[in-house]
Amino acid sequence: MSSRLTFKPVVKNNWHDLECLFESKGGPHHCWCMVWREMNEGKTRGNKADKKGALKGLIDRNIPIGLLCYHDLIPVAWCSIAPRETYRELGGDKSLKDVWSLACFFIRREYRQQNMTKKLILEALKYAKENGAKYVEAYPVEVDSPSYHFMGFRSTFEKLGFEFKHKAGTRRNVMTINLKQHKPGIVLTSDI
Repeated sequence: MSSRLTFKPVVKNNWHDLECLFESKGGPHHCWCMVWREMNEGKTRGNKADKKGALKGLIDRNIPIGLLCYHDLIPVAWCSIAPRETYRELGGDKSLKDVWSLACFFIRREYRQQNMTKKLILEALKYAKENGAKYVEAYPVEVDSPSYHFMGFRSTFEKLGFEFKHKAGTRRNVMTINLKQHKPGIVLTSDI
């Protein structure tokens, strides 16, 4: 299946693909990946249409929001990867500059348990590096965490060379990878 996967940034001309994925059965149409992003003035997080509109507004202003994974031509997975300053406070390492945040994932049920999270992370690293990032920061949890599973698991990020920095709250782990000096054996490619 890997040879039939493609990854594309979400932009105006494929917004409809993101809509289809998010509004599919089990999709994140309740949050529209706005949990860690600022809402438009006068809009509320309690309103799905407001959240969807806020995410679309970022795209309309050419602000990166993330990557879609396609199996053939069908969108099957998503990860939120964007410059850290486009998010609300995530509790990251303020000493680092040129940081992109990898904040969440959604994978259609039938594509889970197939290393898709790893593939999304590796593509996100490439995308961030190609767009000038020096670091990527993530906020995963432990496998037994009662919440925030959509942010990924710490063990997955550790295996890919991310380093633990500190806790953000009681569950999230701030982890970073230096894109200029990544560890030997970590190849920025989707070939796993």
